Amino acid sequence: MKLREIAYSRSGDKGDVSNICVFVDDPVDYPLLVERLTADRVRAHFGGLVEGDVVRYELPNVHGLNFVLDRALGGGVSMTLRVDPHGKSFQSHVLDMEV
Repeated sequence: MKLREIAYSRSGDKGDVSNICVFVDDPVDYPLLVERLTADRVRAHFGGLVEGDVVRYELPNVHGLNFVLDRALGGGVSMTLRVDPHGKSFQSHVLDMEV
């Protein structure tokens, strides 16, 4: 199934760093999220869009995961030629992952 079937996401940015949080709709699905949504899988899913590291932070009290994607925005909002300089579409892209 697609991640979007059990979760929702939010994203933000600071410079050339994108931040994506993924939260499960039902807390019973949190262990599945922790098991299947690893930093390595997220890194592979984004491919060449992310040139730096991907770090995952677990947020068990709110049943979510926070991913920090370094060098992911083409140099940052004022430097990039990307159509989505803030990386807002990243939150939708992560939800397209199979879990």
